[in-house]
Amino acid sequence: MNLPCIQCKGRNPKNCGRSFCPITAKYNALFKVKDSLKSEDFYGSSPAPFIGRFGYPYINVGLLSPPEVLEQAWLHDAPLHWSSENFSIPQIVDLRSALINSRFKANVKQQNRYLDISKEVGMASKPVDLEINLEKKPVFRLNTSATLAPMGPTANLKKAKVTSNPKIHTKVDKVVSDHDLKSVNALTYLYKSGFDENFLSKLLSVGTLGKKLNRKLVPTRWSITSTDSTLGNNLLKQIKYYNQIDSYEAYFGEYLGNYYLILCFPEVWSYELFETYLPNASWNITNKTQYTTDYEPYAGRKTYAAQCAGGFYATRLGVTEKLSKSKKQASVLVLRFITGEYSVPLGVFVCRQATRKALENKPIRFSSKELLIKYAKILIKRKFGTNIDFLLDNSVLLKNIKHQKKLVEF
Repeated sequence: MNLPCIQCKGRNPKNCGRSFCPITAKYNALFKVKDSLKSEDFYGSSPAPFIGRFGYPYINVGLLSPPEVLEQAWLHDAPLHWSSENFSIPQIVDLRSALINSRFKANVKQQNRYLDISKEVGMASKPVDLEINLEKKPVFRLNTSATLAPMGPTANLKKAKVTSNPKIHTKVDKVVSDHDLKSVNALTYLYKSGFDENFLSKLLSVGTLGKKLNRKLVPTRWSITSTDSTLGNNLLKQIKYYNQIDSYEAYFGEYLGNYYLILCFPEVWSYELFETYLPNASWNITNKTQYTTDYEPYAGRKTYAAQCAGGFYATRLGVTEKLSKSKKQASVLVLRFITGEYSVPLGVFVCRQATRKALENKPIRFSSKELLIKYAKILIKRKFGTNIDFLLDNSVLLKNIKHQKKLVEF
């Protein structure tokens, strides 16, 4: 938290440059849901399960649901819709904080009736109506992270019962019933069939994909990144056979205070991400610009992208989707600028959607690398007052483009 927040204690968010105060977010959400936290028993429509990671392989498994049956319960777990309709941070926080996490302990390879319910919720195309009995009244809290969408009230589950017939797509039922189909193949098959990555990560997390003996619960945090990575890797198999783009291209776009400048070079595939935290942005407690970075060469990475973590793979999925659609390949340098507008972390879906939004915009094309770099410097200086020389000087991708000899030179 930045010092101005300590001074104003949420009274004047403009002190820190944010349009929405992270201090008051929790209390605003509590005020809106407190009346629904007065009972241990309720009927709700669950749009998603949640698989925890602490204590692995003995972890918390949760059924996320508002405390009533709602026709639009799906809105509480709909990142693509939030993005397409430009939902604000307060709207998303309100939706997520209204979900009660009714949780129980389970081993990742254990089978019981409550796990069967979580699987039905994860497989269903529409929220599943549940009758929930809790051990105690839910305790409100608002948990946020860089990977997961915000989480609201929690309570230990005493009893749960499905009160509606889950709507499961025939193609989902097909891959779940195939005990010899690898999870990678199942994910890519469903993705090509039009299922989005949010739905696919839920399927993976509840242990319904893969060969029978290998099936197990996967923490939601891990399943999100695994899905992004798997889908991106599959797209890259074909992208590497495409011709290179014809010119130097720059895309720029924004979503929820996350600005993406995407620079494309007419080279073989490589990818680098800089996540840049401007002063007054979340996680940056200094008055200097901070950054993390990871790089992927043509041959791919052998280790996890630990610096940028899930954002690396979420951003890469947006980039590979664009290249696959245009049937081209390129070396892609992505510069993410996180501003004070992004006052509450909402998860890596923001990275994925911000990348897609930027790549939907019309690119600016240049005849040389020098002109492209000059444009990038001027744009960011004008937009944020930041000199990006320190980023470009540390770019592995740019160094390789400059020094690596091409086959055509021999």
